[in-house]
Amino acid sequence: METLATDSSAAEEEDCSDSEVLCLMRVGKNSDWLRLIENTENTVGRGLDVTHQLLSPSCPLMISRLHCTFKQREDGLWTVTDNKSLNGVWVNGNRIPAEEAHQLRLGDSIQLGVPVIGTDVEFDYILVQRTLKDIKLNLAKGHKESARSAHSQKKPKRKLNVEEVEPSTSKPKLYRCSSAGKSFAKPCPLSPVKRQQRLSHTQPEETGSSRQAQEVDRPSDGASTLCDLDNLHMYSQNILMLREQVDNTQRQVASLGGEPRQADPLREEHVRELQGQLEALRAKMHRMETLEKSFSESKRQLEAQKTQQQEELLKKQLDEALQEQKKVIDELAHSREGFEEILSAKNKELEVTKEEKEKARAQKEEVVTQVTEVLENELQCIICSELFIEAVILNCAHSFCSFCIQQWRKKKDECPICRQAILSQTRCLALDNCIDSMVENLSLDMKSRRQTLITERKGESSWARSSDGDPR
Repeated sequence: METLATDSSAAEEEDCSDSEVLCLMRVGKNSDWLRLIENTENTVGRGLDVTHQLLSPSCPLMISRLHCTFKQREDGLWTVTDNKSLNGVWVNGNRIPAEEAHQLRLGDSIQLGVPVIGTDVEFDYILVQRTLKDIKLNLAKGHKESARSAHSQKKPKRKLNVEEVEPSTSKPKLYRCSSAGKSFAKPCPLSPVKRQQRLSHTQPEETGSSRQAQEVDRPSDGASTLCDLDNLHMYSQNILMLREQVDNTQRQVASLGGEPRQADPLREEHVRELQGQLEALRAKMHRMETLEKSFSESKRQLEAQKTQQQEELLKKQLDEALQEQKKVIDELAHSREGFEEILSAKNKELEVTKEEKEKARAQKEEVVTQVTEVLENELQCIICSELFIEAVILNCAHSFCSFCIQQWRKKKDECPICRQAILSQTRCLALDNCIDSMVENLSLDMKSRRQTLITERKGESSWARSSDGDPR
């Protein structure tokens, strides 16, 4: 029947080989793909009771025992849940919150764990949908075998008889016994054949336990040590159970020893059997305590080694940070030197520009001074000691202001300079234009004073004409 069931499941799988299934495609590898089975919780971790077991050769603790769970919802969409893993589940580069279902889509990048320094993420997958026959060779090994083993575990277990039960852990059956008006329970007596078989089972057990203790003393690799540490709690519970059994056996021996001694061979045989069980339990408990001490020492060493590795890692990160800081400081110093050079160049340019401006201003002042001297010496009226205003030239070639020479001719009709008779006077527009252009470069005070003088002379000329009856 089992063969027929296996053949039928294989036939169904072959018939569905053309159907499309979801799987986690391993990035950069054509193997170790993880198939997601519909309507089932697909668990991933390094433990034994998971759908897909992942073991990291470089960092054993990278994947937690029950790292994450992939599940299909009723609407057909898939979700992933982080089961409080140490290094987390990363979807499209972002770590998802723990114990919260995160919806997945085709093409999503799923990373389990974090990258080790100098390497990429070891377990990097992409959610894809392919036909089963195309990815059959790419799936992770052990998937079908795990499914078949799970199916085979549904078989009814074969019951062990009394001879196959471990003597140190199995309790003997009790039967009711009455004596002197009181009843109590004590173990059923064993036949000589069964007692011999039980004693024969005790000796191989002691040999196996001693061999296990010797194996613990030997140096083991990291994976076995981690498994031993995982089972440390189980050994502690076993020690407590053994202590309870020792206490029960001691109470039974004490109760039998307190009864009045009678010539009962079964009772003596039972006492001896209980004493043998008590010694065996004590020996096993001693071995378990030794194993627990060994495991505790291994755990302490691993924690110390882990602490040392963390300190080395922190020291390395600190050195890298200091190097980066030193690089940044060097870059800033280099930039500062560049800025200082630029500032010095700009300062030099400003100094040169300032010197040029000062030179230009000095030249301008010199020109103005020369022009002023020329104006004062050559273009100044000898009568009013001002610049010519409406200059006129006499027949003797001397120049005067029109207003000044008119006032002079009222007194004397001769040149104030050469004393020649004034026969004619002519306006000189060229001289007026030259003086006006030069006055533009003079100061504001000189300009305003000249303008005031021109206004006053025009007023006096108009008043003189009106008083003389001149229609002009």
